[in-house]
Amino acid sequence: MDATRPYALLSLAAAVATIALKFAAYTLTGSVGLLSDAAESVINLITAGVALWALTLAAQPPDKEHPFGHSKAEYFSSGLEGACILLAAVGIIYIAVPRFFHPQLVEQIGYGLLLSILSSAINGVVGLTLIKAGKRLRALALTADGHHLMTDVWTSGGVVIGLLLVQLTGWTFLDPLIALLVAVNIVWTGLRLMRETANGLLDSSLPEVEIAIITEILAPYERDGIQFHALRTRAAASQRFVSFHVLVPGVWSIQKGHDLCEEIEQAITAALPMTDVDTHLEPVEDPVSWTDAELRSHGKKRI
Repeated sequence: MDATRPYALLSLAAAVATIALKFAAYTLTGSVGLLSDAAESVINLITAGVALWALTLAAQPPDKEHPFGHSKAEYFSSGLEGACILLAAVGIIYIAVPRFFHPQLVEQIGYGLLLSILSSAINGVVGLTLIKAGKRLRALALTADGHHLMTDVWTSGGVVIGLLLVQLTGWTFLDPLIALLVAVNIVWTGLRLMRETANGLLDSSLPEVEIAIITEILAPYERDGIQFHALRTRAAASQRFVSFHVLVPGVWSIQKGHDLCEEIEQAITAALPMTDVDTHLEPVEDPVSWTDAELRSHGKKRI
């Protein structure tokens, strides 16, 4: 079974539990702040389901129609999550604005706060678990879902503070005000997820720290006279792709050059797991070995 699947199922279970708790809190209190918090948990349930589907698809091996694999399926999850978050924010604003001008009494605040705090504790534990697992497994969908749950924790914290202030001061307008602030926070989260999704779909290069690891692996070979250029990298969710040209003396046999490329590819894969490395062997003395890189160097890095 795919290692990410249990975490996706955990996220689904947490979403169901927190929805029940938060809607119960809203029913008891009539707080629009708690209603906005519950609405975000509905989004958590939807996105957790999409994350499970995306992770299941991403784990499938390459096939004839998808020779580079299915790892980009995770971007469907993060993109939909961002869109749903923005939709939830619009709904919260739609409910909160009229209540701001016509405040309503909030009832049974104590019970509502207790249920809200309990749901936040569930989200906090699950969110941190997903973030840790997502980084370890390089699963973008899990990491995004975990950060979303942690945002929900801070959102719930703001609602709790707002309700406490209402109880202490009697200022009922604070309840919809907190809901509007929650909506702003949700919009920011949604836009950030959409931006991360766009960067992934546009085949952004690997982080500089990972490119530095590749350069460090190649350095000893360069000291032995081997040269490299035309480095290109990209990430597709958990999968990395790296390609570059290897320039060796023209008198080398094909077998010797092949063995060198295999050695380098294995070293990079060992340092950066889940990396597809593609090397192109060329004779260092041939001017064409250099001009072909210059002619096709758009988007490539000279190393």
